[in-house]
Amino acid sequence: MEQYVELIPGWETEYFGFNQGTLGVLLALVVLGVIARAITMELVSRVFSNLSERSAIAAKTIKESRGTLGTAAAAGLFWQLSEQLVSGMDLTDSNVMMPSAAAFWLPAIAHLVMLFAIISWALKKVGMVESVVDWWDDDDELDGSERTLISALESVLRFLIVIFGAVLIANALNFNLATLIAGLGISGLALALAAKDTISNIFGAITVLLDRPFKVGDWIVTKNAEGEVMEIGLRATLLRTGTDTVITLPNANLVSQAVENFGKRRWRRYQPKFHLDLDSDPDAVSGFCEGITNMVTENQLTMKKDSSWARVGALGPESIDVNVNMYWDINSGKQERIAREQFLLDVMKLAKSLGLQFYEPRERRQKAE
Repeated sequence: MEQYVELIPGWETEYFGFNQGTLGVLLALVVLGVIARAITMELVSRVFSNLSERSAIAAKTIKESRGTLGTAAAAGLFWQLSEQLVSGMDLTDSNVMMPSAAAFWLPAIAHLVMLFAIISWALKKVGMVESVVDWWDDDDELDGSERTLISALESVLRFLIVIFGAVLIANALNFNLATLIAGLGISGLALALAAKDTISNIFGAITVLLDRPFKVGDWIVTKNAEGEVMEIGLRATLLRTGTDTVITLPNANLVSQAVENFGKRRWRRYQPKFHLDLDSDPDAVSGFCEGITNMVTENQLTMKKDSSWARVGALGPESIDVNVNMYWDINSGKQERIAREQFLLDVMKLAKSLGLQFYEPRERRQKAE
């Protein structure tokens, strides 16, 4: 690079320890960096155009991260060319002139900017994992297992990016990694004791991801928390409660206590109880029980037909209690609520057709008076 210094008019003129030719070359490097950044951003948009069209998340991630990657390309170009410029200062007939501090810090800062930009770009790109999994998915709908996979991959990728990024930055700052590792080995016991909770949470996350006692989207109940699994991270699992708050549950707790998973239910048992007026006709009550049993067995959303029934359970002092036992073959709470509503409305119609009335305490008190 030093041969370009003398091409600048008046290159020997000195400003603050720089000759004019060196300043001109450095300015040209900055311009080249700006051009390289613009070209990189355009290339990123073109390379990932198909993914951007398919996924709004990918489009947003690419748009937010392409500037960071462009900055990394610009800083990398400036770093390499400035290194060549500085190396020419050692020659006896070199035309390059700059202060020693500038000769050291300009390439070093450019190197660090490039590394930080690459790490930042990689962390932003982690958000594209969901888009890639969705792209490969055949049914165009992410289920709980796929969302669990996405959560696990994102956590692992972030961890690896931070670790490798820290190693690269330490190397750029000329830290002796061998000495650093040896020091960690000597103080490993103290470090392990200090970070035992973090290590326990990481092993807990590995256990959860391997054993899969639950997945993203499942509703779980633990000793201290209850909610829908939103995300399974390396340190903690996030639950969305019924009141729309978020609970951060350390993974170590999940492997040391019982976890009740409603998402793994093979069926949903429903045991409603209907209270009929005590003056009801026995034959009508018998027909009511038989009608409910037929409704359950003929319903396409029920299962375990042989174990389903509707029978008079008790003759109370004021009402006839009809107990029902049935099982829904339904996967979501929303579907179950809709099915229950329709079932109860059908029960009301059945009771009305048989001339039966449900027990009403106020009417009994009025009759007594």
